[in-house]
Formats: sequence, structure tokens, C-alpha cells
Amino acid sequence: MTSRYTPTAIALHWLIALGIAGSFALGLYMHELPLSPTKLKLYSWHKWAGVTLFVLALLRLGWRITHPAPPLPAHMPAALRKASHVTHWLLYALMFAIPLSGWLMSSALGFQTVWFGVLPLPDLVPKDKALGDALRAVHEVLNFTLLALVGVHTAAALKHHFIDRDTVLTRMLPRGARS
Repeated sequence: MTSRYTPTAIALHWLIALGIAGSFALGLYMHELPLSPTKLKLYSWHKWAGVTLFVLALLRLGWRITHPAPPLPAHMPAALRKASHVTHWLLYALMFAIPLSGWLMSSALGFQTVWFGVLPLPDLVPKDKALGDALRAVHEVLNFTLLALVGVHTAAALKHHFIDRDTVLTRMLPRGARS
């Protein structure tokens, strides 16, 4: 078994990370805007990003299932190994739950999702304002949960690199970015 992630896994990791960061920032920004053509355009872009991230997460999960992760360092205590695995699977779950909650919310609020303005996706639930408002709250909670987990994930990677001085971080960096 290799001590590094595959180039495909690395590319998907960083592409999804950048997409999540951009989509999260866009979501925060557009949420407070007054109703306008610009706000509607940004909502469309946000939904396109969400669908794209969902598809990338499917690809990533498929890759992960068929290409196991490199083993964690032998010096890691069992409890930290377990926490690492749980955190990673929670991140995967959120990568699916967040776009689905957004799609469900859009459907319930009566706004069809049309991927890149070309491919209309079916509404998942009938129009129901109360359900849409509840799903909006779910979508927000899931996003802030993801933000917290990404913070934990990032802090753990930095701890491994700067304190433990092991290869946990560098095995996910592109070859040219490693020191």
C-alpha cells in the first residue's frame, strides 16, 4: 500500500475544497442581498456549484472506495485514528447532505434547479413554503457544521505537519507543493 494519495484523489480533494469554500462564501454573501436580478443570478450560480460539488463528491467517493487511503502513521493512538475516520466519513456525508438539502429547499420554495442554465433537474418535493423554510434552516446548520469540521480537519493536518512532523499533510499535497 502506498504512503500517498493518488493524483486523482488529490485533485478531487483540492477541487472540492476550493468549490466548497467558494460556494460557502457566495452563500453568505448572497443571503443578505436584497431581491434583485443580481441576487437571482448569484443563487443560480450557487445552485450550479452545489450540483457540481455533488457530482464531484460522487466521483470522489467512488474513487475512495476503489482506492483505499494510505495508512495513518503507526504512532497515532487508536482513539485519534478512530476520530480521523469518523471525521472523514462525516465530511463525505455533508458533501452529499448539503447539496441535497439545497435542492430540496429550492424545490419546496418553488424554484427549479437548472444546472448551468441548461439541464433542468426534477423537483424533489412539491412546493411547500413551510417545508422550504425548514429546509433552509437545515441547509444552514449543515453548512456551519461542515465549516466546523473543515476547521477540525485543517487543524489536525497542520498539527501533524508542524508538531508531529509526519507525512499526513504532505501525502495530500500535489507533488510540486511538498517541501
